[in-house]
This record gives sequence, structure tokens and C-alpha cells, in this order.
Amino acid sequence: MAERSTAAVDVADNSGDEPLTAQADQSTADGVAQNRERDTDIDEAQGSGGTEHPGKASPPELHSGHKLARRYRLEECVTRLDGFSSWRAVDEKLRRAVGVHVLPADHARARSVLAAARSSALLGDPRFVQVLDAVEENDLVYVVHEWLPDATELTTLLSSGPLEPHDAYQMVSQIASAMAAAHREGLAHLRLNPNAVLRASTGQWRIRGLAVNAALRGISSDTPQRTDTEAIGALLYAALTQRWPYENDAYGLSGLPKDVGLIAPDQVRAHVHRGLSELAMRALVNDGATASRHEAPCTTPEELVKAIGEMPRIRPPEPAFTAPPEYQRTTYQQGTYGRPAPRPGATQPVPTPPPPLQSRTGKALKWAVSALLIAALGLGSWQLADALMDQGNSSDDTNQTQTTDDNDKNSEQTKPVKTLSIQDAAEYYPDGKPQHANDVKLTYDGDSSTYWRTYSFNGGPVLAPYKQGVGIVYDLGSAQDVSAASIGLNYGGDHTTVALYAADSLSSSAPLSSMTQIAEATTSGKELKISAKKAVKTRYVLIWLTAAPYSGEDEYSGAGYKQAITDVKFTG
Repeated sequence: MAERSTAAVDVADNSGDEPLTAQADQSTADGVAQNRERDTDIDEAQGSGGTEHPGKASPPELHSGHKLARRYRLEECVTRLDGFSSWRAVDEKLRRAVGVHVLPADHARARSVLAAARSSALLGDPRFVQVLDAVEENDLVYVVHEWLPDATELTTLLSSGPLEPHDAYQMVSQIASAMAAAHREGLAHLRLNPNAVLRASTGQWRIRGLAVNAALRGISSDTPQRTDTEAIGALLYAALTQRWPYENDAYGLSGLPKDVGLIAPDQVRAHVHRGLSELAMRALVNDGATASRHEAPCTTPEELVKAIGEMPRIRPPEPAFTAPPEYQRTTYQQGTYGRPAPRPGATQPVPTPPPPLQSRTGKALKWAVSALLIAALGLGSWQLADALMDQGNSSDDTNQTQTTDDNDKNSEQTKPVKTLSIQDAAEYYPDGKPQHANDVKLTYDGDSSTYWRTYSFNGGPVLAPYKQGVGIVYDLGSAQDVSAASIGLNYGGDHTTVALYAADSLSSSAPLSSMTQIAEATTSGKELKISAKKAVKTRYVLIWLTAAPYSGEDEYSGAGYKQAITDVKFTG
């Protein structure tokens, strides 16, 4: 799900236009969109060249949990800008994460967004993040696209330093080839930037937002091939130098010093590959080379692909090999003490084992030992049988006495443990911010594969002070003696803390101070058992989760401190 979108160089980068003033509202219903994927994030220092002003249409009033086409459940708002919003969602039909762009049907760009999405979907090139659906329905236009769980943005990769020459070569080669194929089909990106370029775990580079991101922002260009080629040059420049090739800072990268102009990457940073440095300049300086060693500029992705093909192939770095430590022979070796050391290369004779007892005396000794063993076994068996018979004859009175004693001791037996049935449940969120209120019934449906889950939080394991806790209150049907609970958890790790409270009702907002705590427990595993010192009689029981372990990205949520609950059972 590490999918983020935009494109690399807007026309405004060199035109001096003012940057966008609208800022994305990155809040969600619970403020927990941590490690969020941005599908159309705001360029931090890029202009709006070519953008058209949106109409008066306001963004649709959507929220987490809203469903589109009875299929796509919105989970997390990652961008809200210029009348459209972008979401991480779940395709409930195919049970996979997807990304969704949503805007009103009467938005000034709605028609162009639909056309761009449908054209991009027809390309079907696996080097691009695929558009899965483009629909106009119920006064909304929405575009559904892939959400890649194992990919990392170029922005993130560059945050730790420039790329190795081989990685930069692979990136520019794959991106240029993909964009050349797109332009042959009449499609341009126009917003190709480090947020729009992703590297999968397999090493493949992929591009997202082809045509769609520019349509969402209303960006157009009279020279689309030149715009995209210059954008690829900027990507390569950033990959080699960890600097943005313009004066403004952008995408977490520092810009070039002011009033020095565009200088080659190998003049910005030491040990930059000379061939890649020249290639970046040929793509960036489309009005003509400025240095004597530069060849003709590349003005189209096709020309850039040809220039890459003429370069000597850059090999991947050799894997580091650490030699094992040299074997150290000790002075003392087992079995050699007191004997002279053998000459080098001399073969040591194998000592012959002593012969078995084959003489007449040896055979007689073996028969005598065997006879003694048989006699001993017979005598022991007879004594054991005699002792057992005596014990059986004298056990009647003793057994009678023991039975009476046992009856006395068990006259006040404790009550057997009883599993309490759950009649109903509701999510408990006194701060007015639910997690997934419609999924609480999945915690007691008898299916371990279904669960209620929290959002991902930045801070943890203790959720406070940002959020005091999350939980579910259960209705047992009638007042019961509650003494313990068993809770199945989806994520293990350090650590999960849960408390049980006796509540007065199934209310989602009753104050915690009005309830009585039954017990509390902490675990690092995937099952939590809570036992009370004394049973509490109540009809309503609250499971209150105040700490959650850290877990990475999965099908439904980003990395963060989170937990999911299944298979809840109460006993009394």
C-alpha cells in the first residue's frame, strides 16, 4: 500500500508561477492516518502552470466507512484539495486494498478526469499503477486504482541518501521506457515527480497517476513529451545528488543554490557517475547544452531511451563477502597427550578392538551370568505378585473409610466455570471518534478469521494522551457473575493492555468513571486471558484497550500501533 502519486516536474518549475496556495487537509475521522499513502499530494515548491480553476462544486461529504457502488469501503482520507479527495479504501468484493479519487459530477474537471482514467486503463502496461474502475454514479465521479503494499516512493528512498549508480541507472531506464510507450499511445503524465515513482520489493520501478493526476489538477502542456522528458531528467538528477535541480526546495530535497543556474550533478556531489550525470543534463537542458562535453539534448522519452541504450551498461555492485576467521589449532588435542606428534602426512594406524570372549572359560562365564539373571527375575516377580495379593485382601475397610473422607471434603465444591453467551455489542468511543463500529459483531461470531480492528496510531504502545483508549461494550442478556475473559488478538508484539469494566448500559459514550473495573491484563502474544480476583455481577461488560503493539503495513492499514480483536469469550 505504499502507493503515492503525482508527477515530477510541473511546467511551473521553470515558468516562475506562484505555488499552489491550497493545502491538503490530511486529517481523518480519527486523526490516525499514519504512514498514509498520498495519491495526489501537493507539490511543496512547484507551480500550477497549466492548471484550470475548478468550478464552484464543493467536495462530496464522505467519511470513513462510506461505500461506493456497494463495494469500495472508504478507510482513510489521504488528500483533500481543489474540490476532490483521495482515499485509501477496501474492495470488499475482492478483499484487497485500493486507492480512490472522488469528486462531484458537476466539478469542472470531472469529464476530463473520467476520460483520462479510461484512457490510462486501456494502456494496460504493468509498469504503471493500473486504473481499475472509472465511474460516474449518484452525483459523484470516482476513479479506483491499484494500491501497492510492497512498494516504496522515490521520495522515501532519497530521504536516506542518493541512489547507487546501478539503482539510478535502472530507475531512469525503466521510467523512460515506460513513458516512451505511453506517449506512443498518446498519453502523457505531466506530473512526474518523486512521489509518483515507486520501487517494488522485486526491484521493478512503477509509475502512478498517468494522465489522471494532471486531469485532477487541470494541468495541460503544449509540449507534453518535452515536459515528461524534463521530469525524468529531474528524477535522475535527484537520484544522483539528493538535491532538487531547481532553486526551490521540494519533496524533502534541498534546491540548488540561488543565482548559480543549473549545474551538472557531478559538480554538485563527489563520486557521481559521469555518464549518468551527462544523461541527466541532456534531459533537463532541453533548450541546448551549456557545457562543452554535453551532447545534443533529449527532448522526448524515445530519444532518452536511445541515449540510455548507447551508454555502457552499469553493473550492480559486487556483493560484500566476509572471509571466515582462520581456524586456530589449540596446543592440546584430545587423545594426543603423552604421545609424540605424528609426522605431517603420516597415516595413523587404527587400533584393533580386543576379541570377544571366545575361549572355553569365556563361554562358561557367559552362561553363568545368564542363569543368575533369570533366577533374579523369577524371584522378583514372585515377591511382587505376593505383595499385590496381600494388599487386595486388606483394602476393603480402608477403601470404605477413604470414600467417607472424600465425601466430606467435597461437600462444599466450587461451582463449575460457565461460558456466558453474548447477545449484542457496540463500539465504545466516549470521545466521539469510532474506529470500525460496524464490525463489532465479528468479535463473537465464532469465526477466527474475522475481527474488529483499530486504526493505526503514530504513538504507542500506550495510546494516551492522544487517545485514552478504544473498546467494545458487550450485552450478556441478563446480569451474570463475570470472573474472566478470553480475547483473541490479531497482532503480537510489545504490548497489548486490556481492562474489563462492568458497565450500566450498551452506551457508546457513557463516562468511564461511572463503571467498575473488574480486572486488567497485558500480553505480547496473540491471546489475552483476564481473570478477576472476585466475580462481579453485571449485564454489560466493557473491553477497554489502552495499549497496542507496533505492526507493519498489511492489507487494510498502514504501519503503526494497532490491534484487532476476535473470539471474545466471557466466563463466570
